[in-house]
Amino acid sequence: MSELFSEDWMKALKDEWNNDPEVSDALAAIGFNSVIGCGFKDGETVGVFVVEQGVCTSAGAYNGEELDWDMRADKKNWMKWVSKGIGMGGLGMAYASGKLKFFKGDFGAMMKNPKMAGPFVKSFGLMKNIPTT
Repeated sequence: MSELFSEDWMKALKDEWNNDPEVSDALAAIGFNSVIGCGFKDGETVGVFVVEQGVCTSAGAYNGEELDWDMRADKKNWMKWVSKGIGMGGLGMAYASGKLKFFKGDFGAMMKNPKMAGPFVKSFGLMKNIPTT
């Protein structure tokens, strides 16, 4: 088991991302490039992964990279989503209720674009495949 957002956890997420065509291939088709950070709402960004043409090319601890997206939530909520997953409706509710915050990135615009929303929701589902502490 790996601690949430640890170096090992982020690398496992990278592998899950790249092995899922509904995420990597779908985002490659739209030329998606981004630096994505994850962390805790009342803390710092702790994990980062870099996506180039839909493929995650690196992942690990956040080291001050310029982020395009910065997603934050309380550890309790992250752990719930990691263990149970979350769908489109759940993500919308998490965002609307403030459980999921975007310090960078436009959640609303992304969710209105089916070519981005589907892979985004699917990427949250990938977290269920990573044994997490």
